[in-house]
Amino acid sequence: MRGTTMDGETPVEITALASLSDIPARDWDACACPEAAEGGRPRDPFTTHRFLSALERSGSVGPGSGWQPRYLVARTGSQVIAVAPLYAKGHSQGEYIFDHNWAHAYEQAGGRYYPKFQVAVPFTPATGRRLLTRPGWDEIGRAALVQGAIQLTESHGLSSLHITFCTEEEAEAGAEMGLLHRVTQQFHWENRGYASFEDFLASLSSRKRKTIRKERAQAQAFGGDIVALTGDDLRPEHWDAFWQFYQDTGARKWGSPYLTREFFDLVQEEMRDDVLLVLALRGGRPVAGALNFIGREVLFGRYWGCIEHHPCLHFELCYYQAIDAAIARGLSRVEAGAQGEHKLARGYLPAATHSLHWLRDPGFSDAVERYLEAERAAVAEDIEILTSYGPFRKATVEEQE
Repeated sequence: MRGTTMDGETPVEITALASLSDIPARDWDACACPEAAEGGRPRDPFTTHRFLSALERSGSVGPGSGWQPRYLVARTGSQVIAVAPLYAKGHSQGEYIFDHNWAHAYEQAGGRYYPKFQVAVPFTPATGRRLLTRPGWDEIGRAALVQGAIQLTESHGLSSLHITFCTEEEAEAGAEMGLLHRVTQQFHWENRGYASFEDFLASLSSRKRKTIRKERAQAQAFGGDIVALTGDDLRPEHWDAFWQFYQDTGARKWGSPYLTREFFDLVQEEMRDDVLLVLALRGGRPVAGALNFIGREVLFGRYWGCIEHHPCLHFELCYYQAIDAAIARGLSRVEAGAQGEHKLARGYLPAATHSLHWLRDPGFSDAVERYLEAERAAVAEDIEILTSYGPFRKATVEEQE
């Protein structure tokens, strides 16, 4: 596909790749994580070549998964100026921005909703850039990717294009380009410059502070040790244990795990510095664990599982250990994944998340647009109400506002 940029002068060529091996990591990462060019940490690891490649090489995406790669690459001449992780989707699993009702309505009206196109990080409800541009090419690169993705959707006769867990800035830019803007919510913990976990507790109401101390005490009494591992402290046997936990959670939540065992081997090989694995050991044997990925400013909680159930151990490994780690590392936020109002009482407040949508059928698009307008108002009200019920002392909430 070829086109011109919004200035009408710069020619841009868009190609869709079936494999990430078709583009050098340096070209992809020059757009996905330019801030890491000098050896720094990416804002988030999920759009890096190594993470997306691990999904593909492990068979977690590709044939039989319902996620067929069609990575978009925008070039001017020989220079890559923008890329996007695009997938042809045969279902709506592993997305966390739920459109099952849209699919049902579309098919009830006689349409075929699947396959569809999705710009996303598979199985990862974490906010980050999705229209990945080389520095200095933001406006031109985004426009080229959106135009190219829509053209590809139309040429394949697909029902829709979705860009999920994008940044608010991307959502605003996409809305100006005519895409539909959806707002949903998650629960995030914000670091207000806390010096320690006790410093964080001091910002809570007395009742919530006592509850969290009680939960941590109950968890710590499970009869073993809790360790947080990253980098070279991680060993293959740790992943053997976590694979058991992940399978248990996957079987209960999704019917079968999304990720393959090989994916975790590739993470150990190529991404162990991006990982914080929290394990509960009893008699030296891992009995529960929580997997986090480390971003430049954010700790991303991703998976939890166990083979033994102990009171409050889930809260400790997933939420409180993550807060401890964020404070120690000077990170600004913990994103603990999708859903879960139980996080509110543990210091995780509601936060807006964003997605963009393009629907090929004009009538269906108009109906969804009206729905999204009402949904945005409802989500904003829900965030306001839930925040007011948060665990923080009233003075603290007013100071934060």
